[in-house]
Amino acid sequence: MAKSIGVTKQSEDFSRWYTDVVQKAELADYGPVKGTMVIRPYGYGIWELMQQGLDGLFKATGHVNAYFPLFIPESFLKKEAEHVEGFAPEVAVVTHAGGKKLDEPLVVRPTSETIIWHMYKKWIGSYRDLPLLINQWANVVRWEMRTRLFLRTTEFLWQEGHTAHATAKEAEEETQRMLAVYKKFAEEWMAMPVLTGRKSESEKFAGAVATYSIEAMMRDTKALQAGTSHFLGQNFAKAFEVTFQNQQNEAEFVYATSWGVSTRLIGGVIMTHGDDKGLILPPRVAPIQVVIIPIFRDAEQKSLVMAEVDQLNQGLKALGIRVKVDDDETSSPGFKFNEWEMRGVPVRIELGPKDVEKQQCVLVTRYNGEKSFLPLAGLVESMPQRLDVVQKALFQRALTFQQENTHRANNWEEFQEILESKGGFIRAGWNGDPEVEAKIKEATKATIRNIPFDQPENPGTCVFTGEPAQYEVIFAKAY
Repeated sequence: MAKSIGVTKQSEDFSRWYTDVVQKAELADYGPVKGTMVIRPYGYGIWELMQQGLDGLFKATGHVNAYFPLFIPESFLKKEAEHVEGFAPEVAVVTHAGGKKLDEPLVVRPTSETIIWHMYKKWIGSYRDLPLLINQWANVVRWEMRTRLFLRTTEFLWQEGHTAHATAKEAEEETQRMLAVYKKFAEEWMAMPVLTGRKSESEKFAGAVATYSIEAMMRDTKALQAGTSHFLGQNFAKAFEVTFQNQQNEAEFVYATSWGVSTRLIGGVIMTHGDDKGLILPPRVAPIQVVIIPIFRDAEQKSLVMAEVDQLNQGLKALGIRVKVDDDETSSPGFKFNEWEMRGVPVRIELGPKDVEKQQCVLVTRYNGEKSFLPLAGLVESMPQRLDVVQKALFQRALTFQQENTHRANNWEEFQEILESKGGFIRAGWNGDPEVEAKIKEATKATIRNIPFDQPENPGTCVFTGEPAQYEVIFAKAY
């Protein structure tokens, strides 16, 4: 465990605070190629828990996992015009391999719609082959100009679901179902409240008919797009000539969806919950849920304390709790307290010889710093419930923060004043005109995060033009 000092205060420089936490909590480091990152074991442990949680939710909704190649013929990307235009600036292309120039350049996957739909053409013939519900856990490459660890990197890990359906209604239902899965995961695993809604036309996925998103608010009141789900209509089916015989024995193009979340979620956890001491992890995605710190001065005290510690350790592990005993004798207890606070471990147990005599321990909860003297009897059995309390408290705290930093703007002056002085989410009317959306973005750098599903009967007037609004939308500055 590297010896580290404190992090930059959030109030001084939130961006620097974030980078400090990622590096000092040993979540990730910079790779040798610009824009790449190395995910360190502690950071990867968080991702593994996220994978497990999401994978269970995907399988519960009937999806299965497969794997598709990293290399995609360049011609595939050109088959869907909007798609190639949307991804062209970010694509990495292989022109030479095996010591010679390739007959056709290969794209390193920025996303897998094209190669998957090439395969679906082989696999789908009849309505009996539908729906086809496949997910892939993979890495993708997008040649980003401005990068930040976890939030935007040249290569990142993600999952991408790709499904094929017999009707538009089925595909639209699937798109909404997976958005609901993402919301459930964000809120119940990550303790991160999100707003759901549809993206504007200018913000939707390249090649989609409609894109839906979950949007979260970070501690600096900026928005983070945490997941997207796309209704692709028949666009990719037509581009790759994927048809099926329907029940009337007629050939018809299939309907498609795609949906994905990435290691950006780790950045979301950091910026939703972290404080000036470092990371704060919700128990469900914490690689270590409980850290036990034995305190002793000599061999006799060590023997006494470690006997109790071993019992606690075994008892917690038997309940499936992820526990770590920090018995490193080269570091002081004070250093260990700071280090495990930096790493965001939800619960810390301190145990010294006097505690053993009194059959008690000191228990500290990371998110609020609360310190309690508790009897050892019943401590193990109470831990699952204690962790559950922490999980729910973190969600409630983040939800309160989101609500307190969501404002309504009725006109352009109010909009600019709120954005300048408060930030956060701004609910405002929009007339639906992409040019108005572009002008607002140019003037303020705020974008429409999504068009919420819960639309008011009367969305009022457009915040920019004063004309009757078509929608109430969520504006914010975003990562």
